[in-house]
Amino acid sequence: MNTTIQAYFDAFNAGDTEAMIACLSEEVAHHVNEGNVRVGKEAFRAFCAHMSRCYRENLTDMVIFGNSDGTRAAAEFIVNGTYLETDGDLPAAHGQSYRLPAGSFFSLDGDKITRVVTYYNLSDWIAQVK
Repeated sequence: MNTTIQAYFDAFNAGDTEAMIACLSEEVAHHVNEGNVRVGKEAFRAFCAHMSRCYRENLTDMVIFGNSDGTRAAAEFIVNGTYLETDGDLPAAHGQSYRLPAGSFFSLDGDKITRVVTYYNLSDWIAQVK
C-alpha cells in the first residue's frame, strides 16, 4: 500500500487540508469530477476551502491499490456526507445526508502526488439531496 495515498486520505478524514497539500507536488494536476483540471497547490487549497464550506465528508470502506513501481495508485471508498451550504446551481442545501461510492486515481513521483482524479455519480448525489 502506498503510504503517501494513505496519508492523503487520513488527512482528508481529519479535515486537515494542509496535511493533504503536503502530500502533493507543487504542480499537481487536480481533475475534479464534472469540472476542469486545476493545477498547483494554491488551486487545490482554494478547491478544498470551497468544499469544506459546502460539504462535510468522511470516507469509509477504503481500499487502496498501487502498481509495483509506486508511480500509480487508485482508491475505492464510500463518501458519507452532509450538504452544508448550497453549491452554485446544485440543489439547495439544508443539511441533507448522502452516501455514495467513489474512486480516486493518482500519479506519483517519489512521495509526492502529481495527479489526482476523483469520480462519483453526480446524478446519484443529486437524487439523494433533492
